[in-house]
Amino acid sequence: SGQHRVARKAVQLLAPVGDPEKVICVGLNYHDHCQEQTVKVPKEPLIFSKFPSAIAGPFDDIVHPQDTSELDWEVELAAVIGKRGRHIQEEVALEHVLGFMVANDVSARDWQMRNGRQWLLGKTFDTFCPLGPAIVTREAVPDVHNLWIRCSVNGRRMQDSNTRHLIFGVPTLVSWVSRFVTLVPGDILLTGTPAGVGAFRKPPVFLKRGDEVQCEIEELGTICNRVV
Repeated sequence: SGQHRVARKAVQLLAPVGDPEKVICVGLNYHDHCQEQTVKVPKEPLIFSKFPSAIAGPFDDIVHPQDTSELDWEVELAAVIGKRGRHIQEEVALEHVLGFMVANDVSARDWQMRNGRQWLLGKTFDTFCPLGPAIVTREAVPDVHNLWIRCSVNGRRMQDSNTRHLIFGVPTLVSWVSRFVTLVPGDILLTGTPAGVGAFRKPPVFLKRGDEVQCEIEELGTICNRVV
């Protein structure tokens, strides 16, 4: 019927995967994101991670820590592993992917880039990984490498790109990561963000309490989180 069985306002949507074994992230994986920083395109994927405790729901609040003054947004395509594997060949890597969702790789830039360059700490404060709104199965996405990907802050478009600008596509990333660790069902792979983050604007723009961040990807939906 197209009608909700339960009123939408009466429920809280949780993250589609709330407690994965691993949250694997990729840095500098869009050509336009490299260009805005004036850095060379990586020859191999740059891998870091978030702790699962950073995960938040698609409409949950992002808590602005007192420990940072440079809170930034990063809309990302997230892949969810559905089949266990190690040393996965790139040709069959997509068979190990259950589906895709929208992610926001929230980042404390002062911790990431200064303060000892603590990438992990700068990326993994609680609520720094909103996910959702649902897992869209791989079969339902015609071409995951040709989807528009966008982020808006308070209604102002900040990021507007396409997944065709990925440097390393999903099969390459799945195969690469599986060289080092065993991928298991439920693992989440964040594939990088396009140009338009706050840190590289002139002048830089950072999130403040009360801001609303909306991340959306074609075919996958929208997540929207308020900074508190």
